[in-house]
Amino acid sequence: MKNRSWILVGILLMGLLLTACSGSGEDAAAKTVESYLQALVGKDATKLSSLSCKDWEEQATLELDSFQAVDATLENLSCAVSSTESDTTLVKCAGSIVATYNNEKQSLDLSTKLYKVVQEGGDWRVCGYK
Repeated sequence: MKNRSWILVGILLMGLLLTACSGSGEDAAAKTVESYLQALVGKDATKLSSLSCKDWEEQATLELDSFQAVDATLENLSCAVSSTESDTTLVKCAGSIVATYNNEKQSLDLSTKLYKVVQEGGDWRVCGYK
């Protein structure tokens, strides 16, 4: 009987740890946008596609194509949920994408867009801008 008590306590502690480690849905939506932007500057087409909703995949690929000839990095990236409208979560980011071509740097301010994020297939996916 005593061993069963310890097993039960262990299961409860594991459940608490898993709950504490999993972020809220809003955190997950913001992290999805951060991962999307990292895939974009990292030129990772597979990851970018997996982080895009079905309706946005073609546009995401076009965005990726626009970064092929430049070296790009993210500076001071942070994203947070701005609001929720119906089934869409809007995420606002701070920071910039710095694109370098022929030693000339251009900074793209990420705060000018609200990223639309939706749940598709049980996962958060970027589905455009607002």
